[in-house]
Amino acid sequence: MTTNLSISKIIGAQLLHEGPELSVAYLSTDSRSIVSGLETLFFALVTQRNNGHNYIRNAYNKGVRSFVVSDSSKKYDKYADATIMKVDDTLEAFQQLAAAMRQDFKGNVIGITGSNGKTIVKEWLSELLVDDYRIIRSPKSYNSQIGVPHSVWLLNNDADMAFLEAGISQPGEMEKLEEIIRPRYGIITNIGEAHQSNFESVEQKVEEKLKLFRNSEVVIYRKDYPAVDSAIKKMVEENGIVPISWSMMDETADLFIYFVQKIPEGCGIIGQVGEKQYAISIPFSDDASVENAITCLAALIAIGKDQDQILERFSTLQPIAMRLEIRQGINQCIIINDSYNSDLSSLSIALDTLDQQASEDFMPKTLILSDIYYSSKPDEELYAEVAQLVKLRAVERFIGIGLNLKRYRDLFADSAQFFSSTADFLTKLPAMGLNNEVILLKGARDFHFDQIASMLQDKAHETVLEIDMSAMVENLNYFKSKLKPETKIMVMVKAFSYGSGMAEIARLLEFHQVNYLAVAIADEGVALRKAGITLPIVVMNPEQHSFDMMFEHLLEPNIYSKRLLEQFLTSAQRNALSNFPIHVKIDTGMKRLGFESEGELQYLLEKVKRGNVLHIKSVFTHLSASDDPGEDNFTQLQFHRFEKLAKIIQENTDHHVLKHVLNSAGIERFPNSQYDMVRLGIGLYGISHISDEEVQNVSTLKTTISQIRTVPKGETIGYGRAGVAASDMQIATLPIGYADGFNRRLSNGKGKVWVNGKLAPVVGTVCMDMCMVDITGIETKEGDRVIVFGKEYPATEMAKALDTIPYEIFTSISQRVKRVYFQE
Repeated sequence: MTTNLSISKIIGAQLLHEGPELSVAYLSTDSRSIVSGLETLFFALVTQRNNGHNYIRNAYNKGVRSFVVSDSSKKYDKYADATIMKVDDTLEAFQQLAAAMRQDFKGNVIGITGSNGKTIVKEWLSELLVDDYRIIRSPKSYNSQIGVPHSVWLLNNDADMAFLEAGISQPGEMEKLEEIIRPRYGIITNIGEAHQSNFESVEQKVEEKLKLFRNSEVVIYRKDYPAVDSAIKKMVEENGIVPISWSMMDETADLFIYFVQKIPEGCGIIGQVGEKQYAISIPFSDDASVENAITCLAALIAIGKDQDQILERFSTLQPIAMRLEIRQGINQCIIINDSYNSDLSSLSIALDTLDQQASEDFMPKTLILSDIYYSSKPDEELYAEVAQLVKLRAVERFIGIGLNLKRYRDLFADSAQFFSSTADFLTKLPAMGLNNEVILLKGARDFHFDQIASMLQDKAHETVLEIDMSAMVENLNYFKSKLKPETKIMVMVKAFSYGSGMAEIARLLEFHQVNYLAVAIADEGVALRKAGITLPIVVMNPEQHSFDMMFEHLLEPNIYSKRLLEQFLTSAQRNALSNFPIHVKIDTGMKRLGFESEGELQYLLEKVKRGNVLHIKSVFTHLSASDDPGEDNFTQLQFHRFEKLAKIIQENTDHHVLKHVLNSAGIERFPNSQYDMVRLGIGLYGISHISDEEVQNVSTLKTTISQIRTVPKGETIGYGRAGVAASDMQIATLPIGYADGFNRRLSNGKGKVWVNGKLAPVVGTVCMDMCMVDITGIETKEGDRVIVFGKEYPATEMAKALDTIPYEIFTSISQRVKRVYFQE
């Protein structure tokens, strides 16, 4: 058993404070991702961008009681029950611990490095071997100075082999990773120009990368790269390492590939080693996938795992979700966002994707490219090659962003457009007429191409939804006052935060230290992560296609059925995850979603216990009628059912599982059933189920008067002539209609708006973008503000007119309606 005190000895730490000896199951360098605090050791890493010492309090509040620190100026006496280990360098200590863990691993370790293809080769090798061997692999692209120790911590002697990535960005880094990984077998993939500016030459970069294999027995590589071939020959002479090479050009290679046939559905590949022939087929035809597949084949041959049943699996390899994203864009465009890095090699690969997307729909191709930072080539030579690539790939529209590209604009076609900066480009974007084309975004990080990817259009609509942030805080504090000090709060921000705007509301809630956020679908959670939200986020309606996004952005699913459990567990296993938090929903009477029997829960528990892939963070249910006193007996029955089923989960789990049941109405009406956490929803937005005087109005939908006219008696108004003037009347036309969320059923007097202190009824039929109201007898003029709902005319009144609930009113407000936030 590894404990905090035994780790202290491994890393040679000074104990500033010695708390209880605790078992350590998890290492954390990010307080946002802590799962089980007491079993977690938190390393306060100091990087160029951040300082982990600033998050010790956050980690402590999540239950962590074991810390490795390097800043002795901080005051740690407030963590009296914690073990504080002082080292000179927390990153070095983190790596030292990982190296010690690696020494205990008995299986084969395969180290993988290179510029491109590391993750795909790792994932494909794992996929090819997983049915026959127990595999551990680096999660995603955990290949950095911080990522590798996290990967090595996953090693255990139940596994037969481990595939670990290693990546570097400058000289001197690989030696540290080699001491941690210590691979028996080494694989070096494609060598591109990423981070090339940090190396004197390609040769130096290759030599640095190959230091990963200085103590290895075998190295697998492509002989067609002269710099790699030369460096490995040198290693053979100095270290006695056994080289296993493959080539498409050199018949002296150990594996010579002499036949490659590409078809739209994939590719057939035939090669030979001595007299033995190998034939595989893959469901991809791009050059990068062919190269990665052959590297995998060479690796399987080298480690003696080249049996026919394994080679047959090449035909069913799955595409690996990397950083490149393809999304629908405005004006029927397709957006390919590959702005993670920018070098010539990766540009060529990304252009393959551009070709594929354009060919499927016969759409014109557009490339938006920033200056390329990572290249050893002189600028003129570099951009001449870029221009040649653009020409060869028949890119119809080329847009260059950056001073270097602008300097070499003469190398490109006359139709190419150039801008000095992203900001400069964004000012011209609306007038560029991007329409029905495939657009590849390829930019260095410093150019912030995420702003281009967003392609947000300014909403100049005269109808706005004002959000009173001060009132929202007051409402939050009101519901907090109903809770015990130890009760946690999860706030529902699904459906665009009940129409109020997700990121802005989430930031406010994070500042005021709520414990959890909940969204409906993964896309909402991803939007919050991209907006910088670090709070734990629960996805209430997880969908299979979004699982990878959820893993990447640490979004925790609501698991409500056997089918969903199996889907999520399978995906988590494929991503080599461990103890990923889930939330289990129990159906106690809503009859919508959830497990509802002891047998179903036993099935869930058996699945979760196997392999420690998932971690049950909470169990909850949904009350059907918490706002209705007439249904209190049924609500009490739901509490009883919940406690009975939640007990089964707790008794079969070795950690405390949070329990939560109450929604906004429940918080107000059932104070004795708070359990560990409550879920605050509509109450935050100003709706109380006890008294409207207890909460403040948050949302005010406003518009303006576009035109005023007098309608003679007997004239009709609007579509279908549905409105008839009973007498001479004045009407005002408002720029709000059902496309904005002003329901069409509010036509002909059913709906009202507040105009200069008086209610004005709707006349005629509500149109898509407009409606008309009767302002007879109201002193007003064109341009005056009109309140559709707000403090003066609450949303609850509009809901009554429509025989619905305020939820529908709030969430129906279209996103074309601009949100305006203010604070008193």
